[in-house]
This record gives sequence, C-alpha cells and structure tokens, in this order.
Amino acid sequence: MITGFLKPSDGTITIDGVNIDDAPVASKRKIGYMPEAAPLYSDMIVEDYLRYIAEMQDKNPEEKIPRLCEECGLKEVMHKNVSELSRGYRQRVGLAHALMNDPEILILDEPTSGLDPNQIGEVRSLIKEIGKTRTVIISTHILGEVEMICSRVIIISGGKLVADSPTEQLRERYGHKAAVKLTAGGCGEHELAAAIRTIDGVDNVTVTEGEKIQEDSSAFTLLVSVAGTAEIRPALFKTAAAKNGYLYELAIQRNSLEEVFHELTTSDKEADK
Repeated sequence: MITGFLKPSDGTITIDGVNIDDAPVASKRKIGYMPEAAPLYSDMIVEDYLRYIAEMQDKNPEEKIPRLCEECGLKEVMHKNVSELSRGYRQRVGLAHALMNDPEILILDEPTSGLDPNQIGEVRSLIKEIGKTRTVIISTHILGEVEMICSRVIIISGGKLVADSPTEQLRERYGHKAAVKLTAGGCGEHELAAAIRTIDGVDNVTVTEGEKIQEDSSAFTLLVSVAGTAEIRPALFKTAAAKNGYLYELAIQRNSLEEVFHELTTSDKEADK
C-alpha cells in the first residue's frame, strides 16, 4: 500500500507529510520497491535491462549504471542474460532497479528468500550498506533476518500495530527475561537449584533437558531466570563449587524475536477465547 501497489480500503498514507492519494506520482518518485520475486525481463542482458530501466525513468544510463553496478556487486554478470543468473544475482539486479531513481525510501519484501547461506550474507551486507544513505523498510517473517539487519522493528497483528521499538529494546520491553543455562555435575541437581534460588538477581530455577555427558551420569542442566540485568554468573560458579559441584557449561540465553513475536501475536487471540 505504501508503494501504491495495493489501494488501502481505509485510512491514509503520507510521505513527507504528503498524502499519496493527492500526489501519487511524486510519492512514488521517493520510493524504490523490490517484491519478493524481482520482476525482471529474463530475455534481456543485465546491462541492457538496467539501461532500459534508466531510460524509462528518464535517468542518464552512462552515469547511473556504473555506479549501481559497483554498489550492487554486478560487475561479473553485466554481460549475462538475466535468465542465466542465480537467485542471488537476480536479487541484486532487482535492487539496482529499485535504486535507479535514487529513492529516499527503499522497500524490500523478503529480500533473502530462497537464497543460499553465502548469498544471504552478501545481500545482508549490501542492504546494510544501502541503509547508510537512505531509509530501508524490510517486510519479512524471517525474524533472524530482522535481528541481523534492522535497527527498528514494527510488528503488526490482525491489522493492528502491537510493537514499535528499536530491535535491542524490543526483547527487553516485550520479551521474557534473560536466562543462564548451567550444566553441572558432582552434586544433586535439586540441592544446587535450591542454593541458586537464594542468589540476588535470580528470579527462578528449573531443571531442564540439556546435553548428555556420556562420561558423567551425574551431570544435569538447570535454567536460571535472571531478574533484570543482574550479572549472576560468578555467583553461580561459587555456589556450584560450594556444593562440591563442577561446571560443564555456563551460557547466557536471551529471548529471541521469535518468542517476542509469538507472545505479541497470540496474546490477544488467547484472551478472546
């Protein structure tokens, strides 16, 4: 709807204070848009395709194409037919297309969908670099992607805005508390759990499934919930030692955006039941 691809059934959209219904062409000139599947002409050579897009948008191809070729990493494939390109390079050509009019806002729909791990890393780096000079909006359900790329997260559920926060603050504001995964041996799991509960900064302790230590049948795993931002790991070490225990693992586990998303998008539904 922001790009003008779909017409809103209600409400308004403004860009720089201008309603896009009042100035649709001027609004679109501020936007670059790449759908999930970049709509490229597969029978064209990459350079010819970009030249066609430049001329269609009344841009100087001699000026634009070399810069976009460098910015989007297309030098190796400029002479190739679009149909010969890998998914990763097709995404790069799609980005070059979206950037042709120097948009202030770049909107990308699932930009790494269907890419292999190497291609994902390359496209992520490219998006981060592009984001230094313009606003980039990414629409995705792959929340690991959001954590790797985005500085701000907006979550929509049932057509309503349920979260809008800097990425790091989102987990603190809406998510669960951090926890420490502790794998130990040499002492009783319930005895150690009871002692850990007395440590300042510990919210809760539960016995959980962990990695089995083949050489040590006494090994067990505890999940220790942390209250606020307390640093409890030194105290956990000392408490285990005081119980004649020893540690195999002591690792922070922070809640993921997947957990935050699940909580925010299911809480209303659960309340309605």
